Amino acid sequence: MIRILIADDHAIVRGGLKQLFAMVQDIGVAGEAVNGMQALDILRHTPVDLVLLDLTMPGMSGIDVITRMRCFFPDLPILVLSMRNEPQVVRQVLKVGASGYLTKDSEPEMLVAAIRKTAAGGRFIDPALAEQLVFDIDQPGAAPLHEQLSGREAQILTLLARGQSVNDIAADLMISNKTVSTHKAHLMQKMNFMNNADLVRYAILHGLVE
Repeated sequence: MIRILIADDHAIVRGGLKQLFAMVQDIGVAGEAVNGMQALDILRHTPVDLVLLDLTMPGMSGIDVITRMRCFFPDLPILVLSMRNEPQVVRQVLKVGASGYLTKDSEPEMLVAAIRKTAAGGRFIDPALAEQLVFDIDQPGAAPLHEQLSGREAQILTLLARGQSVNDIAADLMISNKTVSTHKAHLMQKMNFMNNADLVRYAILHGLVE
C-alpha cells in the first residue's frame, strides 16, 4: 500500500482525490494538509510513502515547502499536482527536489501511474510538460524575460528587488499603493515568479540590482 499525504488547500480537490484513490487497491490516504506547515508537521509523526503537493497554498510557497521537505525528509518522494504549467515553474520545482510534476487537468490514470512510479523511486513528468521543457529552451542571444515588462513594471521590479515595500514605492513614485500592487501582480505573472525570493534572485542574476 502506498501511503499518501495530500497537501492542497481546496477541500473539493482533496475529496475528489480520496474518491479516486478509494477505487485503487494499492494507494491509500494517510493524511491531509491545507498548507505547507501543516504538511511538515504531519510528516513528523505520520508514516508516509509519498507527498502529493499543490504549489499554491496559503503561507509558504510550494518551492519553500519542497526545500524544507527535502531538508528533513531527503528520501521522501514529492509529486507536484498543480494548475501551473509554465516550463520555468516546472524546471524550478524539479531543481529543488520534486520527484514528478502533473497538472490538475491530467487524466486520473496518469496520476495513478505517476504515484506508483515516483513512490518506487522513479521520476514522472506529464508528457505534454516534458515536451515543453524540451522545446522551450532559451536560444543564445534571446531577449531576457524582463524586457517584456512595461517601463513602470520594470521600474517596480527593480525597486522591489532592492528591498523596498509597496508603500515605499508608492511614496517614491507618487502613485497609489493599489497601483503599485497591480503592477507587481502583472510583472509577477509575466515573469512566472512564485514569490519575492524568485524576483530578487532573478534581478541579481541579470544584474538589475547589486
